[in-house]
Amino acid sequence: MLRNGGGFLSYLAAKKSVIRTLFLAFVALAFVSPAFCQKQEYKIIAIGSYNCENLFDTEDDPNKMDEDFTPTGSYKYTPEVYKQKLHNIATVIQKMGTDVTPDGPAVIGLVEIENDRVLKDLVAQPEIAGRNYQYAWFYTPDVRGISTAMLYNPKYFKVLKAQPVRVPIETIGQTRPTRDVLFVSGLLSGDTVHFMVNHWPSKSGGEAASAPGRKLAAKVDKHIVDSLTGVNPNAKIILMGDLNDNPTSEGVIEVLNAKSKPSDVAVTDIYNPWINMYKKGVGTESYQGEWNLIDQIMVSGGLMKNTNDKWKYYNAEIFNRDFLRNKMGKDKGLPHRSFTISQVWDNGYSDHFPVLIYLVEKK
Repeated sequence: MLRNGGGFLSYLAAKKSVIRTLFLAFVALAFVSPAFCQKQEYKIIAIGSYNCENLFDTEDDPNKMDEDFTPTGSYKYTPEVYKQKLHNIATVIQKMGTDVTPDGPAVIGLVEIENDRVLKDLVAQPEIAGRNYQYAWFYTPDVRGISTAMLYNPKYFKVLKAQPVRVPIETIGQTRPTRDVLFVSGLLSGDTVHFMVNHWPSKSGGEAASAPGRKLAAKVDKHIVDSLTGVNPNAKIILMGDLNDNPTSEGVIEVLNAKSKPSDVAVTDIYNPWINMYKKGVGTESYQGEWNLIDQIMVSGGLMKNTNDKWKYYNAEIFNRDFLRNKMGKDKGLPHRSFTISQVWDNGYSDHFPVLIYLVEKK
């Protein structure tokens, strides 16, 4: 379904400011060629991914297990809480990437979205309404009713095709359906780019017992990538979302065969900039005192070794700004989540930090 939305620990803290300064110098200033002494300017686009932590409406869907997120449910999810939740998520989207590009993310994959109503309400929030975000979303098979979605700024992106791709979880003996992969193809400022928004099966029941479900989701992703690069080896593909797996997991390393070094990436391969970040100890969410980097954005070799002088991968960051962190207590420094562990509204944002990648193109 495509609808108009109502008019619609990054690098280590010690290095963050240096990296951003260098990056801004690269894209905002000119690159002077030693050979020709000519000034080269670049355009830049930000692509984001964000787990919104249970962005539900307040109504009970009789076909889904969403009762906890209603006014009489365990979270006491009243219209007032919903309104504040929308404002908080919109504030995050408003600020993402704007220290590099004033329009923020041209495209952002969203996870844990209940339906198109919350998307319509989200893009109408005053913090982001001026960007005229539109969205792609399809009804989810997930029993709780959480799904993936994609916001896009029509100033930068035009949808050519959008569809859900099923993850056949029953083929590995599991009966509880999981989220589809949202597949969207379109023109990113004139360049054909394919997006895959994911929310792989959770670790409910234990990591080992649940791992086959995530490997199956990775196989679905790999099949899409192989199908696209089989037709066009230079296809530009962006795979994003909450994988519920770290960058060193079997699904990422073995199934997707994701590479950690740009020099190792062939044109039909997948590059994952988060592998080395994770090895440095940074993450997007914390569980039992340990950082995990389960929110990732990967790109195909077509965005690393592109031949058409259009959009090319440049950099990645975890958007872990101070306003998104807990300021005190045992959870100091962790994402300021919406609700406390006892399900009391805490006026937070999400239990995940968003992630961003940046693409550049010669002017």
